[in-house]
Amino acid sequence: MRLKTFSLFLWPFWLVFAPAATTKAVDAGNTSLPWHLTPLKYANTSTLLNVAYYEAGPPNGSAVILVHGFPYSIDAFASVVPLLTGKGYRVIVPYLRGYGETSFLYPDTPRSAEQAALGSDLIALMDAIHIDKAIFAGYDWGTVVVNVAAALWPERCNGHVAANSYLIQNRSTAWVPLDPDSEALRWYYYVFLTARGAAGLASNPKAWARSLWQKNSIGWNFSEEYLDLTATAFENTDYVDIVLNFYRNRLLYAPGDPKYSALALRLDVQPPISARSVTFDPQNSVVFPPTNGTATAKYFTGSRCHYVLPNVGENVPYQAPKMFANAIFAVDNLPLHGTDVISTRNSQREAAASICHHVLPFIN
Repeated sequence: MRLKTFSLFLWPFWLVFAPAATTKAVDAGNTSLPWHLTPLKYANTSTLLNVAYYEAGPPNGSAVILVHGFPYSIDAFASVVPLLTGKGYRVIVPYLRGYGETSFLYPDTPRSAEQAALGSDLIALMDAIHIDKAIFAGYDWGTVVVNVAAALWPERCNGHVAANSYLIQNRSTAWVPLDPDSEALRWYYYVFLTARGAAGLASNPKAWARSLWQKNSIGWNFSEEYLDLTATAFENTDYVDIVLNFYRNRLLYAPGDPKYSALALRLDVQPPISARSVTFDPQNSVVFPPTNGTATAKYFTGSRCHYVLPNVGENVPYQAPKMFANAIFAVDNLPLHGTDVISTRNSQREAAASICHHVLPFIN
């Protein structure tokens, strides 16, 4: 029997010992002064948004779309962009709905941040600016976005880079408890279910960002200048509603937008991602501790390599821009449609070693 796709995680043996052990450490506090990604462009989309985005690089270059998380902004990618454009990529960095200058076209559009809506926004932006295929790369909420877009629209995905691998949710498991320590780390999920939490976020979103940055990334010595820069993205009039809806919807305390109900049902089965993928876990992330990737291997049916990034917290592109950019270079060097591998333990290990050793220099 021959397998038509290849995943690095067929045997934990290779996962545990090679990439994580040989990736160079990063000084998480050694980041340059922050700057805004400007000027912005704007595009009206079929998801009823006017999306604000930054674009750089040659118009005919291979497209890469970079997606930020919460509570962050597109400026997390400021040091990643020149690394990509220097290699000839066309780079698109959009503000998520509710962030920065991205706005809703109509006041009566539901302020939904459900996973189906966020993933649809990426594809709708591609349609609006006439991009057929792109490499999708994200972290935190951005991982949800790129997971959904890659899983539901594989024909639009030329490669997939994601922190924490796979975060598409099956809603039937939303109330299945984690262990007490893991639940405690997600304290803000539950605070945001309350009126008190909503009022707190609305009253001082910058202070909330500071608290979450301090708690969710071990040892990250971010600057006030960078926090001030990022907090400008929270001035969006829909920011609080979008943040609250993201967590309330994932915990089944807020309904989704009926427009996305069919897509939401498709996501409940946690569809696999067939695009070639590089995934990584930041070692100093608190909410999602680092793993060797085996638990999420079933969600990847194409070529995949997984790494642990030492001394890096949740905000990977800002703390480790070279590693983030190199992950994109690496995914562009993986087989486009997977690799035929003889279904024996030795040959699959050899294939894993060959492919992920090939891309490992890009990660270092």
